[in-house]
Amino acid sequence: MTQLARPGIPRGLHSRAGRGLRLRRGFAAACAAAGGALVLCAGTALAPTPALAYDESRPEVKAFIDEVAARNRLDRDWVAKLVTGAEFRQPIIDLMSRPAERVRPWFQYRTHFLTERRIREGREFLAVHRDALEDVSRRYGVPAEIIVAIVGVETFYGRITGSFRVIDALATLAFDFPARAPYFRGELEQFLLLVREAKIDPLKATGSYAGAMGAPQFMPRSYRNFAVDGDADGGIDLWTDWRDVFESVANYMVEHGWRRGEPIYATADLFYPGVEGLVAGRLELAHTVDSLAGRGVTFETRLPGETRAMFVALRGEDGPTYRVGFNNFWVITRYNRSQMYALAVSELAEAIAAEPAPVAPEVATPAEGFVPPPAPAATPPAAPAPGAATGATGAAAAQ
Repeated sequence: MTQLARPGIPRGLHSRAGRGLRLRRGFAAACAAAGGALVLCAGTALAPTPALAYDESRPEVKAFIDEVAARNRLDRDWVAKLVTGAEFRQPIIDLMSRPAERVRPWFQYRTHFLTERRIREGREFLAVHRDALEDVSRRYGVPAEIIVAIVGVETFYGRITGSFRVIDALATLAFDFPARAPYFRGELEQFLLLVREAKIDPLKATGSYAGAMGAPQFMPRSYRNFAVDGDADGGIDLWTDWRDVFESVANYMVEHGWRRGEPIYATADLFYPGVEGLVAGRLELAHTVDSLAGRGVTFETRLPGETRAMFVALRGEDGPTYRVGFNNFWVITRYNRSQMYALAVSELAEAIAAEPAPVAPEVATPAEGFVPPPAPAATPPAAPAPGAATGATGAAAAQ
């Protein structure tokens, strides 16, 4: 196999379209000068960079294949075929390096998610699926509007589920995003196990740039650990089966500690600004209702003074804005580790529930125009250990 040495491209990748191709020296020099980006040389437009696939010449790729196959008693050739079928995608690295939570202040982040359209369509969505949502809410204790708001924030009610191949996203981040490589190698392993169990075509399943899937954007570990067959049809489909989606979101929340009937947050103010030692931004219930009140944070709640709480200070359009988050606020941050995310979900849910939902329009389906990943032609070879559990362990963290 001819390896194409290109500046800016990780070693151990090869071009599917360019095996045997000889790159002009002028192009290589220009590419090096541009840090690996595509350039125009002497007025000549160059073809887009061909897809770059992973191979076992990289020690970490080979080690991953060996370890995953041995640990899970999978056929090594099958694992190698899937991993080397993945392709490096630079846009994934770029997007991962600047998520919305890090580059936008709260007032801009809020404006993006709490639009008139998203609220209106959330109410319509709730009306369409009222019976199923109310049944799930009654059994799990998670309000219907919270389930709807999560799906609304994640994928605009299933309309935008992501266009990257899941295996490309996970492999790119597992092998070429050092800051979180261990986490994404774990998710890549979980995806391979999910493929084996759920009969998902690994080369066709699409999702977000982080590898999250379906209307609720579950990472592979979350899919395996928390997804539920809501309609008892023998399979779990988070792309097109709304009953599976609703029960999976509710189950995720309950498994992470959601408390039926408790408030999510309270709007707050500071009685005297600059309270010493009061640190905002921590994703933990580091305070109590009484301790926050004692530090000059004013808010209303009927919760007991010993209730654990989180101090939230965000940048509003006209200055700082404050909230006190309780247990259920913290649970939402388990879905996506961001205070802004949790507050956006909470406020969208409030807006959706603020008025009676309209008469139900025609029933919508997740990922409009999206064809769910079909099952592979045959079950991938595997040799499970006698009595071995098929489920995964450990909690997933949505990025």
